Amino acid sequence: ALPEKKMVFKGPVTNKVDTNMLMLTPRIYYPLQGGSALITFEKAAVAQGIIEAKEHTVELSYGEELEEIDRCRVRVQAGPVDILLPSVLEIGVTQSSRSILLSDLPSLDIPKEALLDKLELFFSKTKNGGSEVESREFLDGSGRVVLTFTKDGVAEPLIARGRIQVPIGKGKYELKISPYMNGNITDLQLQPSRCPRTVLLSGIPDVLGEEAMRDTLEIHFQKASRGGGEVDALAYVPAGQQGVAVFVEDKD
Repeated sequence: ALPEKKMVFKGPVTNKVDTNMLMLTPRIYYPLQGGSALITFEKAAVAQGIIEAKEHTVELSYGEELEEIDRCRVRVQAGPVDILLPSVLEIGVTQSSRSILLSDLPSLDIPKEALLDKLELFFSKTKNGGSEVESREFLDGSGRVVLTFTKDGVAEPLIARGRIQVPIGKGKYELKISPYMNGNITDLQLQPSRCPRTVLLSGIPDVLGEEAMRDTLEIHFQKASRGGGEVDALAYVPAGQQGVAVFVEDKD
């Protein structure tokens, strides 16, 4: 028997109603057509002023790439960036009756397929609590493996064990066994949202190299005398090409 010991809880307290909440971090992919740019300013007021002006004349004085006097400046259009953000998201989650999730896998210098073969061989034996394996796969970027058995009733006893030692190569490694959850989106509602600090520039002609045009745009729009301000980020796609910009949650 262990001796009695006084303990004091100093961790955070969370209401029970909050334990099943899902924290959603939006990650929006925005197509960017050729001859356009996205420019994000540090201050929203600067972006709003650029948008209200609508048209801007940009000086193209970059090295010796431009020789003709009529190509020393171009006009570009400025507009807002509107994206769709999820406002309501409901996910129905169920536990798979025939699958298990394996984690704490060792970092061995063997191919992934070879490791999957060894796991399938071990868990297909009834003496190890398993059965015939229907499928096996690595979860991308997680370092975990999902094993699915052909029969029901095999996964539950393994999950109840929690951990199991599996021989791999010349050693034995203790793997963690967890339930595998399946989730399906049952309701998704989107609402339009305008990016407060980002401006879409369009109508940019292909008269400079990509790096030169990017630098020229940033130099122009960071000058307060032209209604600009400090630039936080800028993405430019030359004419004839296509790109994708990724928007994440603004922490400011």
